[in-house]
Amino acid sequence: MKTKRKRAMLPISRIARRGVITSCRLLLLVITLSLFAMPVNAQCEAKNDAFKSGEHVMYDLFFNWKFIWTKAGLASLTTNETIYQTKPAYRINLLAIGSKKADFFFKMRDTVTCIIGNRLEPYYFKKAAEEGKRYTIDEARFSYSNGLCHVKQSRTKDGKIERSEYSDSRCIYDMLSILAQARSFDPTDYKVGQRIQFPMTTGRKVEEQTLIFRGKKSFTAENDTTYRCLVFSLVEYKKGKEKEVITFYITDDKNHLPVRLDLYLNFGSAKAFLSSVRGNRHPLTSIVTK
Repeated sequence: MKTKRKRAMLPISRIARRGVITSCRLLLLVITLSLFAMPVNAQCEAKNDAFKSGEHVMYDLFFNWKFIWTKAGLASLTTNETIYQTKPAYRINLLAIGSKKADFFFKMRDTVTCIIGNRLEPYYFKKAAEEGKRYTIDEARFSYSNGLCHVKQSRTKDGKIERSEYSDSRCIYDMLSILAQARSFDPTDYKVGQRIQFPMTTGRKVEEQTLIFRGKKSFTAENDTTYRCLVFSLVEYKKGKEKEVITFYITDDKNHLPVRLDLYLNFGSAKAFLSSVRGNRHPLTSIVTK
């Protein structure tokens, strides 16, 4: 088992109140203190201030090929209460389905699931993805002991299973659990250009992610509603060069609801625009015009 010990961190909820952390696919920085200052599961816990069970969000997907934008499918993000190993929890599902027209260029059928505790600590993650001619299932199971966060990962592809384990004194997230956590953070003191790093499991490995706060901008969604948004970029570094992976817009209100995603893909680019939302916990005070 690969075990990577790092200096323990402050609880995320405390960091967020200091204005150091961000939001979406993603979105968090942890600040170093003394080793094992507190249990890792406590570090992973935070108060949910943004969403409630029954939230249902729909998106329209658009793909770009050779400067032509076309509607290519739908995506939904749903949150519901559940029970996981006798504990009350939330189940978050992200479903993305390409249209038959889009299948001609690139077939996409993605189902992403995460289960988190009532205090937003990660328990389980799964991504079943049919993308092009490839079908994979990635899974991650989280546990907490001896001041460490442990994640057991697996990838199933072509009938073969690749397994790995990883441990860290910081909390490890997946793409949905970090979104759930980050939606409750207070962005009041974010600085434009601020860079945030956080560890995230992909099902195959744990990677360090970098997020950049770009500032505020208004965006008009597919439902003809204009929202005041916080804008972030998820970037990666290859051979010393910075590459934009995702730019996303979240509402500048207590919901911190993702309303737009710009994705830069190997085969082109894609966008996801909010089309409808119901079951939101707070009023959408970020609406500028409707």
